[in-house]
Amino acid sequence: MNKDRVVIRQIQHNEADHLLDASTRYMESLYHAESNHLVDVEVLLQPRNYFLGAFVEERTVGCVALIAKSSYAEIKRLFVMESHRRAKIGLRLMQEIESLASQNHIRLLRLETGIRQPTSIQLYESLGYQHVGPFGEYQADPLSIFMEKSLSPV
Repeated sequence: MNKDRVVIRQIQHNEADHLLDASTRYMESLYHAESNHLVDVEVLLQPRNYFLGAFVEERTVGCVALIAKSSYAEIKRLFVMESHRRAKIGLRLMQEIESLASQNHIRLLRLETGIRQPTSIQLYESLGYQHVGPFGEYQADPLSIFMEKSLSPV
């Protein structure tokens, strides 16, 4: 796939419903309900948040969200269709969401992921995310990994 054909932009309305459904099914296959911390599309589309999609020929093939908190922002719902994972779309989505955070004076990004997602963990570590303890409303969970990254001012 030609990576230049991938357009990353804000998701509108229900453009990512199929991705969120696939992501939810995937997470439910890996973890029991108490260890799944999914966010609904209504939250993702709130005005203070960013919900980005990667589009190939007008079809959403990946997504990621940035949820504004008081002293940081949380990355949620990173998901790329399996057929497009080799195209480094997850990396491009993460780079774009970090850029948006910096432009909006967000200096700390946090995320929660699961121990059964080594590819995601490797991606986050390659981008400089450090392992930390639970934050916000999260509780310690042997199936969860918590990470954060400080951003430099633009």
